[in-house]
Amino acid sequence: MGSTSAQNPENNGSARVGRRDLIKRSAALGLISVPTMSFLSACASGGGGGNGDKAKEGKKTAKNPLAVNDTAQMEFVLFDGGFGKEYAEDAVKIYEKNFPELTVKFSATQKIQSTLQPRFNQGTPPDLIDNSGAEQMDMGVLVGKDQLADLTPLLDAPSYDDPSKKVRDTLRPGIVEMGQFDGEKVWILYYAYTVYGVWYSQKALDSLDEQYPETWDQMLAVCEKAKKKGMAGWTYAGKYPYYLPFSLYPMIGKVGGVEVLDAIDNLEPNAWKHPAVKACFEAYYELYKKGYVLKGTPGLDHIQSQTAWAQGKALFIPNGSWVENESANVMPKDFDLAVSAPTGIDSSDKMPFGTIWASGGEPFIVPAKAKNTAGGMEQLRIMLSEASSKNFTSKVKSLTAYNGGTDGITLTPGLKSGVAALDKAGQNVVNPRLQDWYVQLQKEKIGVSGLGEMMAGRLTPAEAIKKIQGFADEAAKDTSIKHYKHQ
Repeated sequence: MGSTSAQNPENNGSARVGRRDLIKRSAALGLISVPTMSFLSACASGGGGGNGDKAKEGKKTAKNPLAVNDTAQMEFVLFDGGFGKEYAEDAVKIYEKNFPELTVKFSATQKIQSTLQPRFNQGTPPDLIDNSGAEQMDMGVLVGKDQLADLTPLLDAPSYDDPSKKVRDTLRPGIVEMGQFDGEKVWILYYAYTVYGVWYSQKALDSLDEQYPETWDQMLAVCEKAKKKGMAGWTYAGKYPYYLPFSLYPMIGKVGGVEVLDAIDNLEPNAWKHPAVKACFEAYYELYKKGYVLKGTPGLDHIQSQTAWAQGKALFIPNGSWVENESANVMPKDFDLAVSAPTGIDSSDKMPFGTIWASGGEPFIVPAKAKNTAGGMEQLRIMLSEASSKNFTSKVKSLTAYNGGTDGITLTPGLKSGVAALDKAGQNVVNPRLQDWYVQLQKEKIGVSGLGEMMAGRLTPAEAIKKIQGFADEAAKDTSIKHYKHQ
């Protein structure tokens, strides 16, 4: 939800807005809901328009396994966020070098939905889209209304570096599964690999003579110590409180087990009433009640909260690994950025300390009605090469879906810490799916109306759980949306 960033027009372009990811923020609740609904109705109409001018299939060769038409234009629209656009422009140059007779129409925008929705309606979408940011198109709707091409041909194609390996065999665990919604078809390729968790300055933690807390009693003790030294324990993106789940959801999984998160994703009755959810909500609410949250946090956006945190006004912030690149211009050189898996409740937790949320972010899609679907997939094949992966990691301080690509690279503090957190987690990696299965439910309802209200002190944990369960029940009964379940 994900891993990705955007320039926020409210910041006059001076600060890099993030969103990665996998999550992708609503610029403002009242603004995003209108285009979301219009997109729903547009997709329901089947898209309209024709695609009779589809590019003809090219000659399939060892160097062109997807049979790209070497004279057909390929159009690529990128989300212009915290990862920037240079990594994509570099990959486009390789595509153009490999097919010198064709042209690539490349553009970057923060307004993915408002820019591309009319083109989906007309049946003239681009060939490759980085569907991210505040105006991310609802992935569940796109899949449910048959708007996307199945990426299986790409995954089964020879990898760019080693023809003896399929593309799918070069990817990090879970990437292929994330792109599936029901059945074997793969609709989305998440290019970035995001580590979600609790981010902090190791220098600041050392100044308190503390280690990262593993139990909630220890967390409260560290926050109290910070408070006495004039530093808040926590801050978060108050205007976009769906950042809170980056640490809250894996905490729920740690306390109650993966099955609790699966039940929530599946929209099962009373899933939110599980004791693990109650325990974790009450723990977070305690941060508010004890005054450990930076004053004014509910009014801060992601950039403002990250800036306050980077300036040492707060110790911890829930975020994704894009935060290192996104906060680079405000983070002191000696900040010593680190990330940890969420603190648990106590030794009775179902999963060990180190349980973390890590998953694909930056969702790339190839529209079903694109003129040059083979070209869109070939561009992704290039991006999933070792060289392109290293280029991305070097430039934006984030891992990619390519399983490797860090050899020979001097890892930045945050990236090094993220890799260490993944190593510590081992198999204890969770991947909640609400953020890509039900975008509006996750962001506007659970995030803004539920968690945001609780952390601002306007709802008790019990009231927030009841409200969120109601939202989930409404979504489960809504026949206008396609429903998904863990297989």
